[in-house]
Amino acid sequence: MKVLANDGISQSGKDALEKGGFEVITTTVAQEQLENYINANNIGVLLVRSATTVRKDLIDACPSIKIIGRGGVGMDNIDVDYAKSKGLHVINTPASSSHSVAELVFAHFYGLARFLHNSNRDMPLEGDANFGKLKKAYAKGVELKGKTLGVLGLGRIGQATAKVALGAGMKVIAFDPFIEKANLELDFFDGQKVSFEIKTISKEAVLKQSDFITLHVPAQKEYIIGAPELDIMKRGVFIANAARGGVIDEAALVSAIESGKVAGAALDVFENEPKPEIQLLMNSGLSLTPHTGAATNEAQDRIGAELAEQIINILKTAG
Repeated sequence: MKVLANDGISQSGKDALEKGGFEVITTTVAQEQLENYINANNIGVLLVRSATTVRKDLIDACPSIKIIGRGGVGMDNIDVDYAKSKGLHVINTPASSSHSVAELVFAHFYGLARFLHNSNRDMPLEGDANFGKLKKAYAKGVELKGKTLGVLGLGRIGQATAKVALGAGMKVIAFDPFIEKANLELDFFDGQKVSFEIKTISKEAVLKQSDFITLHVPAQKEYIIGAPELDIMKRGVFIANAARGGVIDEAALVSAIESGKVAGAALDVFENEPKPEIQLLMNSGLSLTPHTGAATNEAQDRIGAELAEQIINILKTAG
C-alpha cells in the first residue's frame, strides 16, 4: 500500500513504514492537484500536518484512501466525522508534540519578560552607537519564578506546559470545562519524581489571578479571550497562544498591548494564517513564530514513529 506524506514525515517514521511493507511518497502535492495525484497513484494512506486540508469533496473523490493521519494534535483541517462515516480510519498523534509546544511557549515567555524579541532586533542596528540607551530601555525585565501561570485548557499540551512552569518555580492555576483535576508528575535526570495535583477553577478566576496566561484549546467559533476577558486580567499580564488561530481576538489584543494592560503577547498561530495581519507583524509588544510549536526534531521523530505504529496496527488488525 502507498502512503503519501504530503506535509512530510520524519526519517524514523518513513523507515518504520517501509519496514512494514509500505511505499512512502514524500512529494508535496498542491492542494488543488491532490485529488488527481491520489487517484493516479492509488494512494491508500494520506498523512498531513496543518498545511493540507482533507475535506468531504476530497474524501468522496478518492475511494482508494483507507486511512487519514494527522501529524499533530488538532484535526480541524480534516472532516473527521464525515471520513469516519465513510469507513475511513482517522488518526493523529496527540501526545507526541506536547512538550515541544510547551517549550516554545516558555521560550516566548522568557523572551518577552526580558525583551529579547526587541533587543535582538535593536542590538545589530544600535548596539555600537546606543548601548547605554538600549541597556536602560531593556532594564526592567521580570522573573517568571514566583509568578502565577494560568492555563486555559488542561489537556495533554496544557499539562506539559504546566510541568515546565512548575519546574521554573511558578504557581500554576488552570481552567478546563471538561477536566476537574490533573495529576502531574515531573521526572528528573537522576530518576527522582515529584507529583503535583492541579484542581481546575473558573475561567474568570484564572484570568484575574494570572501573571502569565497560556491557551491550549481546540479551534472554536467564539473567542476564548476577547475584550471582556482582557478587561478583567491583571495589568501587565503576558499572554501566549500556541493553540489555534481565532481563539484570541487579535484586534482586542493589540489594543490591550497599546494601552499597557497587556505587557506582551506571544503568537505562534493566527486568525489569518498563513497571512497574519500587518498590525501584528509590526507590533513591538508581540513575540511571533510561524506556527512552529511542534517543529522540533524530537517531536517530528515521535510523530512519525507514532503514525507508523498506528497505521501498521490498523492494517494488521484489518488483515
